[in-house]
Amino acid sequence: MLHRLKQLAPLLVITIFVGAIWLLVRELKHYNIHDIRSAVEQIPAWRLWAAGGLTVLNYVLLIGYDYLAVRAIQHPLSLGKISLASFTGFVTSYNFGALLGGTSVRYRLYSAWGLTAMEILQLILMLGTTYWVGVFALAGVVFLSRPFPIPASLHLPFSSVQPLGGILLAVAIVYASLTLIRKSPIRVKGIELRLPSTRMTLLQLAVSAGDLLLVAAIVYTLLAHNLTIGYGEFLGIFLMATVTVVLSHVPGGVGVFELVILTLVASPSSAQILAGLLVFRVIYYLIPLFFAVILMGLHELSLNRGLAQRTLQQANRWSAAIAPLILSWCTLLAGAVLLFSGATPIVTARLGYLQQTLPLPLVEISHFLGSLIGAALLVLARGLQRRLDSAWWLITGLLSLGILVSLLKGFDYEEAILLGIILLALLLSRRQYYRKGTLIHDRFSLPWAATILSIVLCSLWLGLFAYRNIEYSHELWWAFTIKGDASRFMRGSIGAISVVLLFSFAKLTSAQRPQAHPPTTDELALVRQLVTASPVTSTRLALLGDKSLLFNPQQTAFIMYGIQKRSWISLGDPVGAEADRAELVWQFRELVDLYDGWPVFYQIRPENLSIYLDQGLTILKLGEEARVPLTEFELSGGKRRKLRQAINHCEQAECEFTIIPREQVPAILPELKRISDDWLQSKSTKEKGFSLGYFDETYLSQFPIAVVKQRGTIIAFTNILEGADKEELSADLMRYDQTAPPGVMEYLFVKLMLWGQTEGYAWFNFGMAPLSGIESRPLSPVWNRTANLIFRYGDHFYRFEGLRSYKEKFDPVWTPKYLAAPGGLALPQILRDLVALISKPHTDSIRRSHDGPLG
Repeated sequence: MLHRLKQLAPLLVITIFVGAIWLLVRELKHYNIHDIRSAVEQIPAWRLWAAGGLTVLNYVLLIGYDYLAVRAIQHPLSLGKISLASFTGFVTSYNFGALLGGTSVRYRLYSAWGLTAMEILQLILMLGTTYWVGVFALAGVVFLSRPFPIPASLHLPFSSVQPLGGILLAVAIVYASLTLIRKSPIRVKGIELRLPSTRMTLLQLAVSAGDLLLVAAIVYTLLAHNLTIGYGEFLGIFLMATVTVVLSHVPGGVGVFELVILTLVASPSSAQILAGLLVFRVIYYLIPLFFAVILMGLHELSLNRGLAQRTLQQANRWSAAIAPLILSWCTLLAGAVLLFSGATPIVTARLGYLQQTLPLPLVEISHFLGSLIGAALLVLARGLQRRLDSAWWLITGLLSLGILVSLLKGFDYEEAILLGIILLALLLSRRQYYRKGTLIHDRFSLPWAATILSIVLCSLWLGLFAYRNIEYSHELWWAFTIKGDASRFMRGSIGAISVVLLFSFAKLTSAQRPQAHPPTTDELALVRQLVTASPVTSTRLALLGDKSLLFNPQQTAFIMYGIQKRSWISLGDPVGAEADRAELVWQFRELVDLYDGWPVFYQIRPENLSIYLDQGLTILKLGEEARVPLTEFELSGGKRRKLRQAINHCEQAECEFTIIPREQVPAILPELKRISDDWLQSKSTKEKGFSLGYFDETYLSQFPIAVVKQRGTIIAFTNILEGADKEELSADLMRYDQTAPPGVMEYLFVKLMLWGQTEGYAWFNFGMAPLSGIESRPLSPVWNRTANLIFRYGDHFYRFEGLRSYKEKFDPVWTPKYLAAPGGLALPQILRDLVALISKPHTDSIRRSHDGPLG
C-alpha cells in the first residue's frame, strides 16, 4: 500500500500544481502580460540591489543547516566541503525540488567525501526535519501573536490562522521535547536514527528561524512599495505561503506560493505583486543556479600552472560528481524558457525593428522551431544526468540552434545569453559525457515525468493567460502576421506536445537492449590456460561458458561476469597475474560505466579489498569460506566418530570410491546424467548457474570425476577441481541416486580428502557458508545485524546455519568472503539482481546478441 502511495505522489503534486494555476488564472483575470512586464520595470533599482545583498547573506546562513547536521552525526568534514554541498544542494532543491535536486546533489558529494549511506540518510532527514520544525515553530509563534483572517476563497476549515498556529507550535514543541526526553536511537524497519541533542536542536531551530526571516525580508523588499502593511504583518502571510508550499511538495512552490501571497495581501494591484514575486524568483532561485552552473563548468578548463591550478584541481573532484546533474537541470530550465518564450508575445518595442529587418516566414519558422527545441530539451535533459554521449551531442546542437532562433523570432537576446551560458558549460564539461547507449532505453522516474508534464502544462497556461482576451477561431491556426503571437503560440504548443508524445510513444514501444555475449571458443581456450595456472579452484567456474569474459590488453588476466538489469556482477576477483588485477578492475569499472551500470564483485577475498576500496565501493561481508588443511586431517579421535560411522555404513553396503580420469569421463556421462536428473527430480528443483556448477557434458568432460559405486553401479559423483601447484582441491557438482545409502556424501567427501592428502594437496575447499561469521553488535551496520538475524532465525527456510554446521564437522579454517558494490539506495536492488542471476536457469543466463556490450 505504501509503495502505491509513493507512486501516486507525483500525480498528487501535479494535481495541486494544476489547481494552483487555475486559481491564479482566476485571480489575475483582469490583467494581461503587458501589465506584468510594466510592473517589473517599475521596481526601483535600489530594491533589486538590496534583495540581492540579502540573498547572499541568506545563502551564507543556509550553510548552518548542513554544518550543524554534519556535526550532529560527528563527522569531521571541513567547512569548505560543507559549504559547497550546502550551496549546490539548496540551489538545486529550490529550483527542482528536494528529490530531484538537493537530495541527489548531497548524496553524490557526501558519499564521495566518505560518509556512509546511513550517515547521509541521517543528515538529509535532519536537514528536512530542521526546516520543517523551524517553519512550524516560527509560524506558530507569529500566527498566535499576530493572527490574521483567512479569505473564504481558500476554502480552509478555519477563518483565522490562530488555530493553525496552535497546531504548528504544538508539533514543534513535541519534537523539541522528544530530543530532551529520548536519548536512545529510534529504530524503524532496521534503520537506526539518532535524535540530535537538545542544544543542537535549539541551534538548528535558530538557523531555520533566521533563514525564514531573511527570505521574508527579501520578498518584502521587492513588494513593499505596493503594500499597505508592515514587515511584521507580511511575515505572517509569508509563513502561511511557506507552510502551504512545504505541504504541497510542488518543486519551488511554483504557482502555490504566488497564489497564497496574492490572496492574503489583498493588494489593489495584483499584477505588481506578481511582478515582484517573479523578480524574487529570478534573484533568489535562478541567479544562484547560474553561479552553480558556471562553477561546474570552469573546472573543465585547461588551467595555468601554479597555485590556481592545484587549487582548482582539488575542486575538480568535488564538481565532477555533480556537474552532469546540475547541467541536466539547466537543460530542463532552458527547455522551459524556450516554451515559455513561445507562449508569450514578442516585446512591443522590438516589433517595429523586427518587421523592418526579417521576413515574416523566417520569424514564423524560428518561433515554431523554438517551441520544438524547448520540448526536445525537456526530454533529453535526463540523458545528461546519465552522462550519455548521444545526449550531449544532441543537446549542444539544439542549444546552438536555440540561440539562433531566439534572436530570429523576436531579438530575445536575454534568452540567447542564457542558452549560451548553458552551452558553454556543456562544452567545457565534454569529457563528463562518455556513456554509450540511447535515451530511449533509459528509465524515466515518475518525478522526472511529472516535472516535464508540469513545465508543459505551465507553458500552456501562460499562453492561455497571455491571449485570453483574443476570441478563439479556426482561422487563428492559419494566421501569419508579424503581430500574430496567439497563432504562433497555438502552433508552437501543438508542436511541443507532439515532440513529448512521440518520445513517450518511442519509449513505450522500444525493445530493451540485449545484455551480454557468451564467450567464444578462442576465449574459453585462453581461459583454460589461465585457470589451470590459478591455485584457486573456484576460477574453474569460468569454463561453464555461462558468463561473459573481460580480458586485459595483454590477455594475462580476465574477469568473468553476468548482467542482471543494471547490475554487472563479477564472480570473484580477477583471475590471472596479481600485478594485473587492480588495472583490470578499473577496466571493468569503465566498461560498466559506459552502459550506466552498477559494478558488483561477488565473493571477493580479503587480501584484495584495497582494490575495491580504491574504487569507492561499499564492502559487505557475505559469509565465510570453509577450507580444511589436509596435512592435519585425520579420522581418529572422538570428534570424527560420526564420520567413521558413515564410512563404515557405506562400506558395509558394498560402496567403493573411485577416481575416473578425465579421458574416461565421456564414457560414463550417460550414467551421470541419469543420476543428476533423478537428484533434481527428488529435490523438486532446477539447475542453477553463475556461481554454481550445473550438469553440462562439455563442462564435466574437462575434469576428473570422483564416483561412489555400489556393486559396480555408480550411485554418487562429483567433479574434482584442482588448484595449481596442488594448493587447493575442491568438489563442484555433487549428485547422488535416491537408492544411495545414508551418509554417502560424507563418504565421498572423506575419501576425496584422503585421496587429496595422499596426492599432496594443501587444502580442501568446501565453499562458502552464506551469512555466517557476521557479528551483530549495537554499533554494527544495518547489513551486519540483518544478516546475523537471517542466519540465526532463517534456517527453517534457507538452511544457512545448518550448512555451516555440516561443514563444521570437518574442522575447517573459516576465511571471510565479501561483496563490493555501490552502496546507498542502489544496494537493495543489487542484492535482488544477484539472487536473480544465481537462480536463473543456466540456459537463459546469457542472451546471444550482436548488439550487447562485448566482453
